[in-house]
Amino acid sequence: MSSNQPSNPSFLRQHEGLLIGLGVLAAVLICWEGLMRGWWADMLSPIIGSAAEKLRIRRIFISAPSLVLAQTWHLYVETGEIWHHLAVSGLELVLGLGLAILVGIPIGLVTGWYRRLSYAAAPFLTALNATPQVALLPLLVIWIGTGFAIRIAIIFLLAVLPIAIAAQSAVRTTDHRLVRLSRSFGASQTQLFRSIILPASLPFLIGGLRLAIGRAMIGIVVGELYGSASGVGLMINRAGSMFQTDTVFVGVLTIVVVGLTLTALLQRLERRLNLWRPPGHGGGS
Repeated sequence: MSSNQPSNPSFLRQHEGLLIGLGVLAAVLICWEGLMRGWWADMLSPIIGSAAEKLRIRRIFISAPSLVLAQTWHLYVETGEIWHHLAVSGLELVLGLGLAILVGIPIGLVTGWYRRLSYAAAPFLTALNATPQVALLPLLVIWIGTGFAIRIAIIFLLAVLPIAIAAQSAVRTTDHRLVRLSRSFGASQTQLFRSIILPASLPFLIGGLRLAIGRAMIGIVVGELYGSASGVGLMINRAGSMFQTDTVFVGVLTIVVVGLTLTALLQRLERRLNLWRPPGHGGGS
């Protein structure tokens, strides 16, 4: 009987991480709601007197979880107002991130494989990686103007570097024994890339994509400040200027959920791809 216990863990032990996370989240939400509703101020006022009023926060500064939930229902179900913003931001994300993938992966693979090209590209990649890309936005506005194109350019600029650097690192960490063995059998450069370099790079590329998704989300919010008529970032900015903190939280949480969903999908794909990799050659994320 006792020998079966390790193979049949209890429900609490099996879901320990999830339960702890949900418990902490519930505690934070209750404390947050109490600050907004004045529960803690009313509870402590008989003990500490007027000092308890510092625990009562006005709605103009931050909304309550219940109000955020109600506004979420209003924007998603009652009016459906947010769906148009989501469609615009989603299109920007697909185009900007897709362009970053199409440009970043070839640049990273080629500069990682060819030594002289790596020397030529290193100053530019290093300088761009060390520079806050947001500082280049005034120049982009001058060069491209405001509108849809500038938003795509901002997302592309923020997302392309993690992808290119991950691809470059992936090529440099490829097992050189496999490369030498393939060359000894007469494999061409194209065959090497297709059969060895690209498959070995996939986990690294997914790690770079995970970083790129987070930066692309930043690009959505920043980009929609420049000449956008709709989008989740614009909705957040307008709601903030009118002190509609519940709408701000709905927009922010929407971006968070989308980012977490995309990251979870990539993590699942990464686990599948890592199944065929030999021990000691895990992903580069």
